[in-house]
Amino acid sequence: MMPKGVEQSRKPVIAGNWKMHKLSADAVATALSLRSLVANANHCEVVIAPVFTALKTVADRLEGSNIHISAQDCAPEAKHGAHTGEVAADMLRDAGATYVIVGHSERRQHYSETDTFVQRKTRAAIAAGLTVIMCVGETLEQREAGNAEQVVKGQLEGGLRELTVTDLVRIIVAYEPVWAIGTGRTATPEQAQEMHAFIRRVFAEGHGQDAGNNLRILYGGSVKPDNIAGLMRQSDIDGALVGGASLDPEVFAQIVNYDR
Repeated sequence: MMPKGVEQSRKPVIAGNWKMHKLSADAVATALSLRSLVANANHCEVVIAPVFTALKTVADRLEGSNIHISAQDCAPEAKHGAHTGEVAADMLRDAGATYVIVGHSERRQHYSETDTFVQRKTRAAIAAGLTVIMCVGETLEQREAGNAEQVVKGQLEGGLRELTVTDLVRIIVAYEPVWAIGTGRTATPEQAQEMHAFIRRVFAEGHGQDAGNNLRILYGGSVKPDNIAGLMRQSDIDGALVGGASLDPEVFAQIVNYDR
């Protein structure tokens, strides 16, 4: 059982993953609109993840605001070299990002990324000083077969293999049931809480109870203004990784300001 008061020490994170949307002008306009709408949101960390080509421009325009910048992916190589088309983690940091998403289900499904590949990206990102939002989650077929926990545990352990205690403070886990991403289906708050509690338990078993208590775990999967409050009332849910609803600044601001 979670020690009383522990969950209050984990500041929530509401992150918007813009995926492959918005040219630079639109990205800046969206970011500036969002800036004023969430200016008083001190109850959580606000993060947005534009496309690579807009990172620097958006980061510059949001300098001094309470909005943090994330990249959507990074190269698994820690050193620069002959890796055509890749973007190194320290290049993302140089462009203004302080977070990076790794292991998103779309990367795993459509680009064949393995747990080992995710682990290499995680290590490279941490070495560059970025905070990693590492995604885990099962497909509908895996859940219906009764393998959801086994799948998530394997992704969690594989993606975090060989990390040190110091490394772990830069890890945020996002639980994304693949069957709820972009489908309009959402895990119930109770279903999400059950898996979040399981993730925290697995993390604690592998890295110690304190690390488990301090780990922030986000829910991702068709998060909207009308379901965020119910999700955030769960003791092991520490925020959300928002997809489509983050593209509209007014809608995303409603999610950020869920406690208002």
